[in-house]
Amino acid sequence: MSEMEYTPDILTLEDEDGNESAFEVLDTMELDGKTYVALTPYFEDPEEMLEGDAELVVLVSEEVDGEEFLASIDDDDEYERVGSLFLERLAEYDEEEDEE
Repeated sequence: MSEMEYTPDILTLEDEDGNESAFEVLDTMELDGKTYVALTPYFEDPEEMLEGDAELVVLVSEEVDGEEFLASIDDDDEYERVGSLFLERLAEYDEEEDEE
């Protein structure tokens, strides 16, 4: 059986100060009519990834004037609820991979 090559889905996001950072898309979820995206910082060098924090960033997709963009979630309860759901889904995914 041949192994499939993994190609991460990478997004480059710009913060309010114009600084660009690369993130890997881990998962997306539709909930209550909104689309949420779970990201983690992306490093091309695997050593950097191991040295960095395992940070989970959760953003919501919004549309303004017909243009789609990712925005931070301002409501703490919404952020905690969606973040917890992503963590559960990612843990289930890891368990499935461990079983294979």
